[in-house]
Amino acid sequence: MARPLSDEKRQAILASAAALVATLGTGAPTAKIARDAGLAEGTLFNYFASKDELLNQLYLEIKADLGSALLTSYPSQASVRERSRHVWNNFIDWGAKHPMKRKAMRQLTVSERITQESKQQGNAAFGDINRMIEESLADGVLKGCPMAFAGGIFEALAETTLEFIARDPQRREHYKDAGFAFFWNGISK
Repeated sequence: MARPLSDEKRQAILASAAALVATLGTGAPTAKIARDAGLAEGTLFNYFASKDELLNQLYLEIKADLGSALLTSYPSQASVRERSRHVWNNFIDWGAKHPMKRKAMRQLTVSERITQESKQQGNAAFGDINRMIEESLADGVLKGCPMAFAGGIFEALAETTLEFIARDPQRREHYKDAGFAFFWNGISK
């Protein structure tokens, strides 16, 4: 009879994969991922049938974690500016707390190894945020730019903000406020 799989070992593999994908990209060897998780390489394949499955599961885990962080106490009835600020603050806080996950997500997002199905499933966690942006564009609150463009601006400014916070943690709130001001002024009418 086969032993049940351990959630602890699965999480160790995912944590190791996140750290190595963040530093080495999606070409990080499974042998190194397993070794850094304290397991034999064959054990990794008891949990994930292939490297692609591991990368897709890592992508989904990070997306779910980020989505949960962004939507914690989400003020769904607040103004667009307040909701945007909430998402910004939570993204910056999550990114500062989880730099390796953030870097791994950047690698995974552009990887051809992440399936369309995983991308759709991962983006489902952000439904409330996407609806807010679509409604704001339709209502004329935001400048008429494609949602993907606004998302790209958000990500670029967030990355810059997080870099400055990493260099000077004492000015975290200053950088968070300044980054949001640039973002909001860039997308709102």
